[in-house]
Amino acid sequence: MYQPNSKIRNHYNNISSWLENMTSKVILEKNAEAETHFRNIGITFSTNNENTRERIIPFDLIPRIFTNSEWSKLEKGVIQRAKALNAFLSDIYNQGEIVKANIIPKEIIYKKNSFEPAMVGFIPPRGIYSPIVGIDLIRTDTNSYFVLEDNCRTPSGVSYMLENREIMMRMFPDLFLMNRVTPIDNYPTRLLQTLMSLAPEKCENEEPVVVLFTPGPLNSAYYEHSFLSDQMGIEMVESTDLFVEGEFLYMKTVDGPKKVDVVYRRIDDEFLDPLCFNPQSVIGVPGIMDVYRTGGVNICSAPGSGIADDKAIYIYVPKMIEFYLGEQPILDNVETWNCENNDDLKYVVDNIANLVVKEVDGSGGYGMLIGPKSSKLEIDNFKQKLSSNPNGYIAQPLLDLSFTPTLIRNQVEGRRVDLRPFCLIGEKAQLSSGGLTRVAMSEGSFVVNSSQGGGVKDTWVLAE
Repeated sequence: MYQPNSKIRNHYNNISSWLENMTSKVILEKNAEAETHFRNIGITFSTNNENTRERIIPFDLIPRIFTNSEWSKLEKGVIQRAKALNAFLSDIYNQGEIVKANIIPKEIIYKKNSFEPAMVGFIPPRGIYSPIVGIDLIRTDTNSYFVLEDNCRTPSGVSYMLENREIMMRMFPDLFLMNRVTPIDNYPTRLLQTLMSLAPEKCENEEPVVVLFTPGPLNSAYYEHSFLSDQMGIEMVESTDLFVEGEFLYMKTVDGPKKVDVVYRRIDDEFLDPLCFNPQSVIGVPGIMDVYRTGGVNICSAPGSGIADDKAIYIYVPKMIEFYLGEQPILDNVETWNCENNDDLKYVVDNIANLVVKEVDGSGGYGMLIGPKSSKLEIDNFKQKLSSNPNGYIAQPLLDLSFTPTLIRNQVEGRRVDLRPFCLIGEKAQLSSGGLTRVAMSEGSFVVNSSQGGGVKDTWVLAE
């Protein structure tokens, strides 16, 4: 919000004036209104707390703002990265050129659990394996953005992005009259168009039938599943609603079976098809993989897409961009040490007190060590984990995430944030003008994950 000389940045002038005119009473009322809205519509997140399994996600009233020129750079960089990740998936499941060129060691790809042998030799419609890509970004100064990680399987959080805007427009309509904020409410329409553009070879419908496949109401992102299916105007289905017959997938309806063309799946690979993956799965559809591989249905994202967002693969994304696209990376990676490599492991162990160490398959802020914030006992325990399973970890320097103004107990204080924009790739590649800004609500915290107490705020991209 402020420049180094303590002057307010131009695009925050209206927000600053708005904050000065807000009384503590109004802030309390609006916070209560936002919490009531989220509770009424069921926006919750899962926790590891035995007493409170689900909580309302904290919402901050002060929007995060990007100028049009700032966003333009991010947009190009995220689309570039999403294209390279899809090219990588197509390559490793077919020709393997990047391995033959000795750019990525084959062990890092083919020995991973997230690499799916069932996908070898198969190319999905338009060669798109991951049509929805969420890229986690941090900002370290005025012009520097770094990618923390890529999410290619089933990136979540877009419902928060849309609901954050909805509640802000409802509570503060005048604020939007004073600022030229680019709308984001067309995201569900764009998502549906993207999925329809990826109809399979045997689709005979002029308008492909798309369904959202959910594991069910016990899933932590179930609200988002129901929200998106409702917004897109498509059916949300569970395994009991689907069946395979011959070369096609069908959905049960009151009018009889209806052929399905595209499945937007929000279920993990392991549980998708008990005949191909985990035979114990009771939430999958037997035979769906055979229909998929013979062109009767498309599954988005493709099984096996998870290898592209493995934290060990992340190290090579800049080289992927150069190899597949012939371009220089627009967005930077954070320097990363792969503990699978003996030299990297030695460096990490020697410098662990100054590094962030993460599980390769970890998520939600769990299974990680923030060296500068950890006790000697925690560091020693983590060293033992590294020595017993070096293949399971990577390490990065602790970067100071950018701060944004945040209302804490009715006072404006700085809190660290990250950003997850959502890129859609189908007939064309496009980025929604905004994203999910996550906030580390605790003072001094670097962890923005909602499961670790983080909150969210509306993200504005100003029109040109």
